[in-house]
Parts: sequence; structure tokens; C-alpha cells
Amino acid sequence: MLAAPSAYRLSSPFVCCPLKLSSPSPFPAKSLKPQRSPASYPCVRAADLDQNTIVAIAVGVVSVAVGIGIPVFYETQIDSAAKRENTQPCFPCDGSGAQKCRFCVGTGSVSVELGGDEKEISRCINCDGAGSLTCTTCQGSGIQPRYLDRREFKDDD
Repeated sequence: MLAAPSAYRLSSPFVCCPLKLSSPSPFPAKSLKPQRSPASYPCVRAADLDQNTIVAIAVGVVSVAVGIGIPVFYETQIDSAAKRENTQPCFPCDGSGAQKCRFCVGTGSVSVELGGDEKEISRCINCDGAGSLTCTTCQGSGIQPRYLDRREFKDDD
């Protein structure tokens, strides 16, 4: 069985002197409290920290704070935005929910010049002759969606 090492054999780079019991005071009547000699207390030295180490520790602490703070900030913003009613009109359709067809420019028909001053007018195949399409930004609601509401998050796995 191994015996534990005694206290005077332990050494550390942070402790400069081993723990020693002080000898009894030569004048016990003068001191009211028992005192130890200064050599009996272990003297703990601080680790040598240079400027680069301090900067590295500070950068690490700031990185952890930012890494926690940014997601918390965005979560609180999302929660507060969800509580507010969204009444901003859609920008592309001006709140109407429909956009003018870009092929027929809202007329519902397309004119094609065949040559020899002949024109053929046909119904627009993009809007099926309606002249307008459902707005792709607001999906016809007329309300501008919030940024995250416009995105469709899919798991590609």
C-alpha cells in the first residue's frame, strides 16, 4: 500500500515555501493572540501573465459573451415582432395583392407582328388573359411579410 507523501515533500511552482510550524514565541506574555512567523504561511505567487495572455483571455471572454448575446438578442427581437401586428402594405403590389403581368403589361392580350403589316392578337399565356397575377411577395394578402416570414426553411437531409 502506498503512503501519502508528507506535506513538506509537496512542491508547486505557485508556492514558494513549504508550510512550517512556528516556534513558540520567546515572550508569550506580551502577545495576546498566538502568532505564526511569516515563514510559516505559504506564499502563493501569481502566474506570470504577459500582455498577449491577457489579450487572449479577454478575447475569449468577449467571444463567449457575443456568442451567447447575439442569439438571445435575435430571439427577443423575433418574439417582440411576432407580438406586433403587421400592417405595412406590400411594396411590389402596393397592397393590392396582384401584380400587372409583365408579358401583356396588364392588357390580357399579346400582339405579334407577323410581317406585311399583319398583326395577330392572342390571349396572354402567362396570366391567361386576366392581365394580372397574384403577387409572389405577399401571396395576394397585400401585407408586406416580415423578413423571416418570406423565407422557407427546409431540412435538406
